[in-house]
Amino acid sequence: MKPECTIENTIAPEVQHEPAVATTWSSKLQQHHFERTAVVYVRQSTAHQVLNHRESAARQYSLVDLAVRLGWPSERVEVIDEDQGHSGSTIEGRNGFKRLLTEVSLDHVGVILGIELSRLARSSKDWHQLIELCAIFGTMLADQDGIYNPTDYNDRLLLGLRGIMNEAELHVLQGRMYQARLNKAKRGELYVRAPMGYVKLSRGALGLDPDEQAQGVMRLIFDEFERRGSVRSVLRYLQQNSIQLPIRPHAGPSKGQLKWRSVTPTVLNRILKHEVYAGMYRYGHRQTDPRRKIAGRPDAGRIIVPPEKYHALIPNHCPAYISEEQYRCNQQRIRDNRFGKKTKGAARGGQSLLAGIVYCGRCGRRMTVAYSGEPAILRYYCTTGVVDFREDRCQSLSGKQLDELVTDKVLKVLKPASLEISLLAAEDIEKQQRQLDDHWKQRLERAQIEVDRARRQYQLIEPENRLVVRELERQWEATLHEAQKLEQEYARFRQLPSTSLSDAQLVAIRALAEKVPAIWYSSATENADRQRIVRLLVERVEVVVLGTTERVDVSLRWSGGFTSHHELVRPVRRYDQTADFERLKARIAELKASGKSYAEIATRLNQEGFQPTKQTNRFNKAIVGRLAKKYCGELTSTKNHAPIECKENEWTVTALSAKLNMARTTLQSWKTRGWLHVVRRLPGIRGQIIYWADDRDLERLRRLRRTKWCFGDPPLPKYLTTPLFGASSEC
Repeated sequence: MKPECTIENTIAPEVQHEPAVATTWSSKLQQHHFERTAVVYVRQSTAHQVLNHRESAARQYSLVDLAVRLGWPSERVEVIDEDQGHSGSTIEGRNGFKRLLTEVSLDHVGVILGIELSRLARSSKDWHQLIELCAIFGTMLADQDGIYNPTDYNDRLLLGLRGIMNEAELHVLQGRMYQARLNKAKRGELYVRAPMGYVKLSRGALGLDPDEQAQGVMRLIFDEFERRGSVRSVLRYLQQNSIQLPIRPHAGPSKGQLKWRSVTPTVLNRILKHEVYAGMYRYGHRQTDPRRKIAGRPDAGRIIVPPEKYHALIPNHCPAYISEEQYRCNQQRIRDNRFGKKTKGAARGGQSLLAGIVYCGRCGRRMTVAYSGEPAILRYYCTTGVVDFREDRCQSLSGKQLDELVTDKVLKVLKPASLEISLLAAEDIEKQQRQLDDHWKQRLERAQIEVDRARRQYQLIEPENRLVVRELERQWEATLHEAQKLEQEYARFRQLPSTSLSDAQLVAIRALAEKVPAIWYSSATENADRQRIVRLLVERVEVVVLGTTERVDVSLRWSGGFTSHHELVRPVRRYDQTADFERLKARIAELKASGKSYAEIATRLNQEGFQPTKQTNRFNKAIVGRLAKKYCGELTSTKNHAPIECKENEWTVTALSAKLNMARTTLQSWKTRGWLHVVRRLPGIRGQIIYWADDRDLERLRRLRRTKWCFGDPPLPKYLTTPLFGASSEC
């Protein structure tokens, strides 16, 4: 047995200033404890504490000397410090604590020493798990106040209370720091990171980035969004012009230095939605939902909350790139660009002019845009019937006629304001070109600064130090090459568009102001631009198809609240869908009864204002003939044909197809393959073919029809494909 000793006379001299309770160790430490390992557990919660709170770490490592004084050989004392920089609130990520539990469960540990028991765990769950394992394997726990036996009732009670206090202490500390952080944020003085285009000033506030090019890029982004109206269009514009974003890293060797990175959709969305660019201070826009939190992942479960739930939102607190009014307009445009029940979506480059703003006048739902055929034919569908599991859609119509109607009305509205629009367009083009030119000049100036810096570094180095000279020479050549490359790209940029509009160009634009339709229909005008113009003038288009006819009622709700009503004639597939079908059929019968030919009937119908359903704008002989044969059975032809006389077991293709209840085209293909017996052909250029088939052959043809066969399969048996005319009964 080891001699009795107390904490006063055994603790290391450097920790004598800590208050200690006079506790006898010999009554708790037994021989089997000294036969196992003594573990010193060292942990500090954050990397900042590890780097700056050196005294705390020294006190914890000094427990190794205490274990030696208690009787453990130095080689039997193990230090576990793998959890430096990890919080004790959870076991996740603490490999050292997991290794400690493993060693205890293997009966390798006699005592666990820590400067405080809170170093081991600040979670009741992890703490009681450790106590339970120590009680099972007889492991002692010790801190600066004494030693504890988990199998002793009084020590077990004290350890449980210490665990509760450890967890409560962590909660109090976190709550205190959170409230202090929140109070600072409500004053608008808490800046975790400076957004892109800003820097943190020495007095703790935000300021615009001192780099002119960085400011110019940020202003260019907001100007282009106001001009183009969608995030994707701005992204495409930045990528096409090789415009990069100014980044100042918040950590790493280049912390605070200006870097240029390629634009991404996520970053661009974040810029356009951030309130700070309108001069507003915000804090708490992303908050943690405890229902979605995942252990070990601090960023999991965070959701974006609406502005009314921010912890702080202070207007006119930071330098701004745009006004608050422009910011609100931008957010509304972003919301409208989302395609949903209450939003019309962004203007796109498809054929449809009214996508997102055309609604069904029957059910009130937005109509769907669909394309079919080659080339693509535009149609507007109301899918209410499909959604409600009914047989048919609510209504549909061709999109070409509807777009033409709206285009005609919009161009009439634009004509009085065409001169003002042309001047605004000229100013907008000139401003855009000037912004791009300034951006290129700033890039060239920055490249020249890098060249001058590399040159000065090369000139300052001693020529004898060839190891450094070669590297600086290589860097100088690289910066020269990059500057030359930018100059060449800028020269190509100057050749493509003019940086400013000349007087002749302004005169040309004013002349085109009187030719708005020509600009509208020009091949250089993108359909997305037409869509944006229509949306500026028209808020909603409602269509109602009258029954199944070609008549359509169209209502245009203009910006400002005025609604105009119009009538449209849509193309339909069948003549019985037209409103005057009965009158058309009666008129054809009347003209035919009077002895008119199909050509004469077509001429009279065109003169009287009748319209075909589609494809052509006028009736002709073929159309009238089809109508007469299909809808006027008694007027099948202008000539009287003699009936066809067939002998016994002889059939025309029409009679045979009716007998077998199958298509004529199928019989004609069977005839080509030799599966039917042809008797003769009637005289004339288009004389009909007469086939032979008795009852047995008819049964063969029925069986042949029921047989499933396609090309590539084994050949059909001969008794199904060989006609029975002239064959023996054994066939």
